[in-house]
Amino acid sequence: MATAIDAAQVTYEAPDLALMEKFLTAFGMTRVEGSDDRTLYMRGTGTQHHIHVTRKAPKQRFVGASIEVAGHDDLAELAALPGSSPVRASTEPGGGHEVVMTMPDGIEIRAVCGRAKAEPLPERAPFAMNNIRDKNRLHTSVRQSVAPCTVARLGHFVLHVKDHDASMAWLNKRFNFLPSDHFVPPGEDGPIVGTFIRLDLGEQLVDHHFMLLLESDWVGVHHSAFEVTDMDAVMSSHDYLVQEGFSLDVGVGRHLLGSQIFDYWKDPFGFRIEHYTDGDVVDASHRPTRFNGTASETTQWGNRPPLEFFR
Repeated sequence: MATAIDAAQVTYEAPDLALMEKFLTAFGMTRVEGSDDRTLYMRGTGTQHHIHVTRKAPKQRFVGASIEVAGHDDLAELAALPGSSPVRASTEPGGGHEVVMTMPDGIEIRAVCGRAKAEPLPERAPFAMNNIRDKNRLHTSVRQSVAPCTVARLGHFVLHVKDHDASMAWLNKRFNFLPSDHFVPPGEDGPIVGTFIRLDLGEQLVDHHFMLLLESDWVGVHHSAFEVTDMDAVMSSHDYLVQEGFSLDVGVGRHLLGSQIFDYWKDPFGFRIEHYTDGDVVDASHRPTRFNGTASETTQWGNRPPLEFFR
């Protein structure tokens, strides 16, 4: 199976690229050279060439996600599986090669390799935090204005599927994923209806999850999530987006599974998008647990989502 090494991008369709660009710029992303009146490419401050793509179309739609793999041998292995495209040159800015696949519910998954790395963009250093025991910030103060934060990277995305087990089998046949935690129905021991998925890079630390798969009566994206510098970035950006009149969804709070400090918004076309920071990192030795609570119980503190948040 292919070695996945990063979440590369999420891809959407929408009727107004200028409106999407205005929101994503306020959210903390930067337009990439190669964008035009048909496709908008946005990047973070990290080395992925772009992390958010919007194609112009009459109606809004989530297309799918792209996963970076370790090498061209991984692409060749994926291309040999039923339903996969051949290995082909990417037509997106940054070049490289790709294999296009379709999950059982029609969600597009692209494996990408070899596209150009971006030069990192400048961003402020994280603020050191003083707690009751460790005084890490000495002779200096925190000064953070209300302003757009800088998004660093695409951290994860969450997909709703009709059949959790079938979709997990499809993914596990293709990629070296590991489960981090499982959802089961509230108050029950099973069956598993959701899985937090992480990369398997051995002893290298990775995010608690780069994907969450949830069984649902509808198919599509629940949200895509982008990592920012620290909690002050989350909070100051929250105030800025409120000030600019954008649509708050749920936030700010701290998750239970993964521990991230989160802030969810709606883009102009109704897609949920998240700022987060301070998530758990684990290696291949981590063993999954089962969670059987409600959506509101996935929040430790802060703004709690409604019961139907994950439906």
